[in-house]
Amino acid sequence: MKFVSLFTGLMLAAASLPALAQDDGLIVYNAQHEALTQAWADGFTKATGVKITLRNGSDTELGNQLVQEGASSPADVFLTENSPAMGLVDGAGMFEPLPKDVLDEVPEGFRPSTGNWTGIAARSTVFAYNNELLTEDKLPKSIMDLADPAWEGKWAATPSGADFQAIVAAMMSLKGEEATSAWLKAMKDNAAIYRGNTAAMKGVNAGEVEGAVIYHYYFFGDKAKTGENSAHVGLHFFKGEDPGAFVSVSGGGVLKSSKHKEQAIAFLKWIAGEGGQAVLRDGTSFEYAVGTGAASNAALPPLDTLGAPKVDPGSPDSTKVTELMTAAGLI
Repeated sequence: MKFVSLFTGLMLAAASLPALAQDDGLIVYNAQHEALTQAWADGFTKATGVKITLRNGSDTELGNQLVQEGASSPADVFLTENSPAMGLVDGAGMFEPLPKDVLDEVPEGFRPSTGNWTGIAARSTVFAYNNELLTEDKLPKSIMDLADPAWEGKWAATPSGADFQAIVAAMMSLKGEEATSAWLKAMKDNAAIYRGNTAAMKGVNAGEVEGAVIYHYYFFGDKAKTGENSAHVGLHFFKGEDPGAFVSVSGGGVLKSSKHKEQAIAFLKWIAGEGGQAVLRDGTSFEYAVGTGAASNAALPPLDTLGAPKVDPGSPDSTKVTELMTAAGLI
């Protein structure tokens, strides 16, 4: 009965939406994983008949492109992997404030205080370690410990990626600019640099380094396939509201310049609501569901057990992070 009711409700909602012109439908600038957003797009189109065209890129690339395009951007919706790019576009005043019924789909901790965009998924920072080289008692108690000279050459990261830069942004929010700058300078000496989180995890698995700072879903995604890149890898969740326990929020917003605002808002509500969050629960992205009362994939440790620090998703400053990382010689 619940499914019938949900389906009927979506059909009624779709019927009330003005028809789109014969064009590309809703244009979504997508920095989320292509397979995940395609599943969201397909689900929404099936439920409403509204066509979705994805233009894929990275958080930084598409965020900067939107700011450059300004009011002439063809985009209706912007979706990201991490929140700093959302903050960049929001800071430029480009997002349409979201209606209360859309915001209410997601708890306050997973959306910014501005109310101009909302969380759609989340991922946890973890320390992936080689369980043949490190025992649990040798693991870092805090991500800040990785600045110690004892960790020189023993851990890895991908500083050029939006994922890692979101972690640094959270560290700056929690520890301040001075402490973050010092940590990044120590990282320059201590960390092995890899190109991508998967490559870093492979390095851990092969024993090239003892550990790596990545997001959780790379490990779970590999385990769901062959497990060949994680056979010797364990996951350490820092917890205790440590900066290393940061949970990064993927965001979605509707552009003020959108020519299809009603459909764009409906799409975002669907992603943050039962339909879109079920894609996270039942699919293989292994990202956390963030919708109110929504369940995540059963393979994941529950989100409320991770001891994540409280960081306003709208607060990370991507511009300052870039400055600090550049000064440290990391990008």
